[in-house]
Amino acid sequence: MSKYLPLFPLSIVVFPGEKLNLHVFEPRYKQLVHDCLEQKKTFGIPAFIQNAVGVFGTEVEILEVEKEHANGEMDIRTKGIGIFKVLQFDKMAPGRLYAGGEVELIENNFEEDVLTKLKIKEYLKKLYESLGLENFYVDLPEDFTSYDVAHHLGLNTEQEYTLLQITTETERQEAILHHLQQVVPIVLETERLKERVRLNGHFKNLTPPNF
Repeated sequence: MSKYLPLFPLSIVVFPGEKLNLHVFEPRYKQLVHDCLEQKKTFGIPAFIQNAVGVFGTEVEILEVEKEHANGEMDIRTKGIGIFKVLQFDKMAPGRLYAGGEVELIENNFEEDVLTKLKIKEYLKKLYESLGLENFYVDLPEDFTSYDVAHHLGLNTEQEYTLLQITTETERQEAILHHLQQVVPIVLETERLKERVRLNGHFKNLTPPNF
């Protein structure tokens, strides 16, 4: 299934279900927001990656306009709906200031693997503990999905963009678990190394061996 969407490229990856607050200040995007509100339409956020508009992005809906400033700038609340693939990109949608494009809506399979999910939860907790960020760790609800933790894994934008392109929950879970299994041991070893460096910087009261 395809349709034409107003497009708002950004240097971030937005995941389905994610809530995103945006400050809109450019005239073209103020026009986009007004058009979407008046016509009750959604818009798309393709990831702007490696100095180009990416092929994949996320359709979002406007939940509310939090504030409209005197100069016309707006603070809006949005929510990701689903993933799309750009079939045709127009720098300017017909008769508009903003970009647009024909996009294909991607089907997403949310069937999960419970055991992998439990391992992800365990490793994520280990990651936060090893980084000394226990206070920032929020215990995950039982119904959490890969999208709920995607921004908390230490992935760079390119890695998040790769995750966005995976269309089944089990494959996303496997990718996330693989990442955590690689990262956590490295972080733990780094922390141990830091501790050794700190200890080596102090005077030690050592008892010499008897010969």
